[in-house]
Amino acid sequence: MREIYMFSVIFLTGFLVFKGEATLVDSDKKALLNFLSNVSHSRFINWNEQSPVCKNWTGVTCSEDGARVIAVRLPGVGFYGPIPVNTLSHLSALQILSLRSNAISGPFPFDLLSLKNLTNLYLQLNSFSGPLPSNFSVWKNLVIVDLSNNGFNGSIPSSVSNLHNLQLLNLSNNKLTGSLPKPLQRFPKSWFVGNDISLPYSPIHGFSSSIPPHPKPKSAGKLSEKVVIGIVVGACVLGLIGFISMLLVCFLKKKDADVFVSKLEKGHMTPERKISRNEDANNKLVFFEGCNYVFDLEDLLRASAVVLGKGTFGMAYKAILEDGRSVVVKRLKEVRVGKREFEQQMELVGSIKHDNVIELRAYYYSKDEKLVVCDYYCHGSVATMLHGTREEDRIPLSWKTRLRIAVGAARGIAQIHRENGGKLVHGNIKSSNILINSQQYGCVSDTGLSAITSPLALPIARNAGYRAPEIIDTRKATQASDVYSFGVFLLELLTAKSPIHNAGGDEVISLVRWVTSVVKEEWTGEVFDVELMKYPNIEEELVELLQIAMSCVVRFPEQRPKMLEVVEMIENIRPGATGNPGSFEAKSETSTPTPLLAATNGLK
Repeated sequence: MREIYMFSVIFLTGFLVFKGEATLVDSDKKALLNFLSNVSHSRFINWNEQSPVCKNWTGVTCSEDGARVIAVRLPGVGFYGPIPVNTLSHLSALQILSLRSNAISGPFPFDLLSLKNLTNLYLQLNSFSGPLPSNFSVWKNLVIVDLSNNGFNGSIPSSVSNLHNLQLLNLSNNKLTGSLPKPLQRFPKSWFVGNDISLPYSPIHGFSSSIPPHPKPKSAGKLSEKVVIGIVVGACVLGLIGFISMLLVCFLKKKDADVFVSKLEKGHMTPERKISRNEDANNKLVFFEGCNYVFDLEDLLRASAVVLGKGTFGMAYKAILEDGRSVVVKRLKEVRVGKREFEQQMELVGSIKHDNVIELRAYYYSKDEKLVVCDYYCHGSVATMLHGTREEDRIPLSWKTRLRIAVGAARGIAQIHRENGGKLVHGNIKSSNILINSQQYGCVSDTGLSAITSPLALPIARNAGYRAPEIIDTRKATQASDVYSFGVFLLELLTAKSPIHNAGGDEVISLVRWVTSVVKEEWTGEVFDVELMKYPNIEEELVELLQIAMSCVVRFPEQRPKMLEVVEMIENIRPGATGNPGSFEAKSETSTPTPLLAATNGLK
């Protein structure tokens, strides 16, 4: 009986502890749901009653034991209007709160003062107004406070001086008045500019402070020759200083305009550049429905970055966000359309949801910068896999993988051609725009960007080898020209040669012309990549894909197949290829091989 009693006590105690932890989670979950249901927002946020908070909810971080919510990060998610009371203030274990870069208005949310564990508070780039709380000192653990770029007024509370752990206090660009409390004068002045605050004067140590006082001249009516010379020299020096200052101002303005790209190219971005309130109000990152990323332009400026390369439409960067996730940021150049047309094209492209089309996650438009953001694919592009250095430890693209790439890319382009009432054109199909997903299928990127950017001069275009013959005259991409470009891409997969390559010496020849000439001479076996020759019993399949490629690159657009037809032809190379990734094994590798020359009779 004693053992049973002890077991009951232990079980009951454990149950109550478990139930208590669950209650804590439930109370936090209720607080978050109340907040979301009472605050106005323009973006979808995937918080719901059925899904677990700690593992699935966007922007929410829990403690290690999963008992409490310790961080809420929701920058740039389209919140507007006031923060509802008695919601977030119930997250008593909250340490980090970031609601920056929204359009939140109303007074400072005073009930947040009950969050005694708060260490980081980010409310910058909103539309708050009214005074700051007088009893800041209740937040004894505060380390970072950023309330910049709002409309707060009144004086800076003296209680802020009691925050001994404070490392950053940014109150710039508000409507604050009065003087700066002396304990806060240790912080940079840039954290308080843009207000009507009396900042302490710091003497400028220059030429004048280094000149000792002159004794009173004996003759007050005349200036000595040395004094005159000194005045002239001093005037010249001051004039030179003024000229240099003007040059510096011009240089810094130019530098500020280029700060985004320079920080990306250096591989690390810091939050030094603050967006003005007007710029932020009109030119935020715009996310598409269903995107659960939580970041804004400031996050991109702060992110570690790697240059991926320069493409037809601009420079691409891999940006590593604070939460460890990676995105691709493409800085567009030579955008030839206005904001409205740009946004319409982005909305059209952003609505495409297909496994083989790289999904556009967000975009940014301002007078000086146009950015698009999409997912990062760690396997890279087909161009890199085909034309990169073939070192010993490199894993070559197998024939099965090349088929997957071909069918995936074909499906993606076919889906693009269905959009906008069957009128959407990709306009820039090439191997560097075909990425490889985790199942080794091809996925199409840079969709629709050709419609908003200025066309490059044909002689210097990087993708000249992909261009259909008719584009030389029309300068206009069509779905038929997409088919031609895809045909060139298939030839790349088969030959591992670039669309324009050296045929020997200084001669440069297009891939289409080279393949055509080889096939006419009945040397078809010379076409295929030598790495493919080690795979048995694939000769017939090689020739089938070659036939499809050649049908796509015929000279006259009306004679080319539609992309849906191309998809069907590629899928028929190995029946069942539309199923799971392993379905490409459906054709037996032990069947009797077909002699290559016999299989190529149809290409004569």
